[in-house]
Amino acid sequence: MRVGIMGGTFDPIHTGHLIAAERARVEAGLDEIWLMPANVPPHKTNKPRATSHERWEMVCLAAEGNPFFRGIDIEIHKGGVSYSIDTIELLQRQYPEHEFAYIIGADMVEYLPQWHRIDDIVRLIHFIGLARPGYSLELNALPEAIRTRVQLVPMPMVEISSTAIRKYRAEQASVRYLVPDKVLHYMEVNRLYES
Repeated sequence: MRVGIMGGTFDPIHTGHLIAAERARVEAGLDEIWLMPANVPPHKTNKPRATSHERWEMVCLAAEGNPFFRGIDIEIHKGGVSYSIDTIELLQRQYPEHEFAYIIGADMVEYLPQWHRIDDIVRLIHFIGLARPGYSLELNALPEAIRTRVQLVPMPMVEISSTAIRKYRAEQASVRYLVPDKVLHYMEVNRLYES
């Protein structure tokens, strides 16, 4: 089975994440997408506003209704800083029959040479880079060992961000259609991101 892993803080998960995951699934011929909230992302300086449990719950709600999507809590369950190499090694031990690919934005593709133990990572998995309209990515600038492990797929322009959703919620503005209905309901019931 070919599985695309989409990791992230998901604070909160939104429609843009789901569109990106579906484009990657279709364009790269993946069997499933596993949405994986990070416990403590190594590249983010700010701590997530929602708890790991709340972010996990929202990911599960967002995945409902799509038979190809599911949440996976491996990084939250593990705790600590979420380094990709540790997660990949753990996934491959737990699911040796699966082939994994990381789904990342084109901006993160350029940052791959700085990833913790990237040489080990590219030996174990490949990457699906989401190329947004108007974003210029020079794959040839990457080292060959990384470049040959990246598949670029087209991604429609979707201007939705978790930061904007948190801001709208703090201002008591509507975020309807920016997040799935069940995620919106969860945020409202739990009063997430309110000022």
